[in-house]
Amino acid sequence: MGKSTSWEPIRQSYLPYGKQWIDEEDIEAVVEVLKGDYLTTGPDISKFEQAVAQYVGAKYAVAFSNGTAALHGACFAAGIGQGDEVITTPMTFAASANCVLYQGGIPVFADIDEKTYNIDPNKIEEKITNKTKAIIPVDFTGQPVELDRILEIARKHSLVVIEDAAHALGATYKGRKIGSISDMTMFSFHPVKHITSGEGGVITTNNEEYYEKLLQFRSHGITRDKEKLKEYHGPWYYEMQFLGYNYRMTDIQAALGTSQLKKIDQFIALRRKFVAMYNEVFKDVNEIITPFQHKDGDSSWHLYMIRLKLDKLTASRREIFEALQQQNIGVNVHYIPIHLQPYYQQLGYKKGMCPNAEKLYEEVITLPLFPAMSEEDVNDVIHAVKRTIAYYKK
Repeated sequence: MGKSTSWEPIRQSYLPYGKQWIDEEDIEAVVEVLKGDYLTTGPDISKFEQAVAQYVGAKYAVAFSNGTAALHGACFAAGIGQGDEVITTPMTFAASANCVLYQGGIPVFADIDEKTYNIDPNKIEEKITNKTKAIIPVDFTGQPVELDRILEIARKHSLVVIEDAAHALGATYKGRKIGSISDMTMFSFHPVKHITSGEGGVITTNNEEYYEKLLQFRSHGITRDKEKLKEYHGPWYYEMQFLGYNYRMTDIQAALGTSQLKKIDQFIALRRKFVAMYNEVFKDVNEIITPFQHKDGDSSWHLYMIRLKLDKLTASRREIFEALQQQNIGVNVHYIPIHLQPYYQQLGYKKGMCPNAEKLYEEVITLPLFPAMSEEDVNDVIHAVKRTIAYYKK
């Protein structure tokens, strides 16, 4: 245990780790829908989908009620079924693996690269069996995964790549936007993400077959398309052709998303500016490790994490976390490795399976990062971190 102290707040108000930016244009866009004819299944959905597809450079985009639903849809479109194995990272939110379970599949966790914190392509290859059907790599914190390596492995073994880019809207890999490269890519529009639609998600793809399946899956497996119908009884007729779900996004959400997307470049520029401010100071603090930026990728910086060198500190991660919270700095931890969650332990996953991810989890703290922050906010965080580390350093 480290020295105990009662920390005076650095600032009057609590600074969260993430928060939406909503302006008058966003409010007007939503009010316009509320005054119109369609609150759901209306024209704003396809308008938003087209805007997202155009932004990332994909042929198609299909909007869903949230990112988890979108991942579920992608697993369905990829044909994942009972007993199929899907390789993913443990260092992510539960949805990246839960979506496999929803389809009766088996998540297989490949450990992370110690430097990038993303899934290690070498570990992916080690986990492939004759039951492997897909890979779900996650662009953790906004840093793109090594897509060339992962796609090469996938093509060699005839696997589908469903990229979980919930953190990576606006990121690029070798100059190409994330969302245009993998077989399917998921983006999330939760309030702490790069843009928000309240809740919401989307799958982008260049594959027409996946696109058609995704559209039908999000609406109960129902179609009205005459070319797909087994029978035709009249203009009212539709068919439920497989078990889908009600995963539709509303026009209210879509209108907000479209309005937000117009500001994406501004949002990312601010995130990068604040990251540069953090890096400039923290690179000289010997007790912490700043995030690694891979030469092939340009992060869109959903999260900014520092890694504590606990051997150089007299305090635990928890003590440092609580000290920062006492100073009104809303820190967080991303993530508890999925295989350590009680439900996954019941399924037979064991501690020790992914040592790199487990060690990372014990040493990281996420600092506030969002476009609506001011430079003063960033400086408050810097001040609090430096003050806390200085107090607890050996």
